[in-house]
Amino acid sequence: MRIFPLAAWAALGLAATSPALAATDGAPQLTLELQDFATLPMTGKVDGTGQIMGLLARVNFMHEEPGVSRNRIFVNDLNGPLYILDKQTRKFTTYLNFNGRDGQPGLFRRLPTQSGFANGFICFTFDPDYAHNGRFYTIHLEDPEADGAPEPDITQFPGIRAAWKTTPLIPTPGRAFREAVLLEWIDTDTSNATFEGTARELMRVQMNGQVHPMADLIFNPTARPGDPDWRVLYIACGDGGSGELKDPVMRSNPQSLNNLVGKILRISPDLGQDKTSTLSENGQYRVPRDNPFVGKRGARPEIWSWGIRNPARLVWDVDPGNPRENHLLASVIGLYTWETVIEIRKGANYGYSLREGNQVLDDTNKVARLPDDDRIPVRLSATETDGTIAPTYPLLQYPHQPGGGDAISSGYPYRGKAFPALTGKYIFGDLSTGNIWWVDYRGMLAANVSKPGTTVEMHPVQIRWTHPGGTAEVYGSMYPITELVYHERGGKAKGLPGFAKVPNGGRSDIHFWSDSKGDLYITSKSDGMIRKVVGASVPGSSK
Repeated sequence: MRIFPLAAWAALGLAATSPALAATDGAPQLTLELQDFATLPMTGKVDGTGQIMGLLARVNFMHEEPGVSRNRIFVNDLNGPLYILDKQTRKFTTYLNFNGRDGQPGLFRRLPTQSGFANGFICFTFDPDYAHNGRFYTIHLEDPEADGAPEPDITQFPGIRAAWKTTPLIPTPGRAFREAVLLEWIDTDTSNATFEGTARELMRVQMNGQVHPMADLIFNPTARPGDPDWRVLYIACGDGGSGELKDPVMRSNPQSLNNLVGKILRISPDLGQDKTSTLSENGQYRVPRDNPFVGKRGARPEIWSWGIRNPARLVWDVDPGNPRENHLLASVIGLYTWETVIEIRKGANYGYSLREGNQVLDDTNKVARLPDDDRIPVRLSATETDGTIAPTYPLLQYPHQPGGGDAISSGYPYRGKAFPALTGKYIFGDLSTGNIWWVDYRGMLAANVSKPGTTVEMHPVQIRWTHPGGTAEVYGSMYPITELVYHERGGKAKGLPGFAKVPNGGRSDIHFWSDSKGDLYITSKSDGMIRKVVGASVPGSSK
């Protein structure tokens, strides 16, 4: 078992101290203090075998249950469960289970969990009017080659009134490797600890690989009844790995408007909400009239923006003092060179697979300088184009090198009141290395997305954590913390399980989450833990 405080970690070259990443303007060192909040039930293998199952609990998303009490947090595990976490008792109750594979007692017999970083039960979100209508939405993946029907097995779920039928598969050019499924659930008794009600399938999308799935769902929190964006669902759909392939047809998928992968989608799930909008081809949702490609020949009308590799997390930030000041941000996992945060804008093209970060990406997946005439084709398909467009570039980016990482995590601007040291800062991290940084949030938003090279400077964050029963130590990364607890929970891998290139192998697999008060939490799949930020300080400041 190994545990490295900050000095030892930095000596190994694993802290965020690269000249390209560290502060150069004398910015004060920020330290976050973490406290263990909850331990998830173990759904992975402790023997460290397999790319994925060696992670002890693949916690992926957390959302507070909308309502008055806000005492319950819903948490999903990619391996199948959707839990309710009681804030007071810190106990988990299984609300639904998506894993019916290989004799498991869950709903879906074709749920893949054995390989692919984001496979299984991906994510969920609540309808803005959930307190009145009980609706929420989920994404899960299915393996079309697996045994069993795509329809759910509800025999273990007496609260589900009837099984639903699958919708026609929305095709994607290329191979059929996975199917991403979007469901709408209606809970008729939201006070219960297990689901009871009905569900229906909204869409089923062909994915070309076992990575970069349909990854996140979000509603505009500023929209109100009568607004064009009220209860309109934004969907982050990764490219399924197609944009890095040699096959020219699949490689063009993120750029081609004839498919849904590598895009941000925008739909109205409620068929009765706006009957003047366009009914979808499968009749299960509507397409808002103000989507940018409605009526464009050869283009999918669901598309809001495109040219994105893997928009793994969406965050809609709202300034409480000025709700009109709001921004939809996406953390985008890169290929070989750059990890980025982008702002999602109507009709914007973010360049992939012709750009990665603020560089050209050629057909061998190598990056190069941008051309003087920096425009790319508006591609209707792999063979047909319709004019050109200037790419939209990131708000921030960091490289695949020691001190950085190879898979950006989620991030949040701090909107809480407890820690003045965090005010005005955007906090984010790297999945693999567990490195955490802060940037000036106003500076990040001020980046000129039409002019590469204007991204904001990043500053490394230290972590202060007290091992239960021990003393507080300061660390340069989340990696040593998750490694220690992984081994204490029985994990047998030498370091941490999973695959990473930068810098040390294994994955801390961290994500951030912010609750309604603006408080920050960090989840980690490797050790199956949820931790809360309980302090933040810089030299000379109070927590």
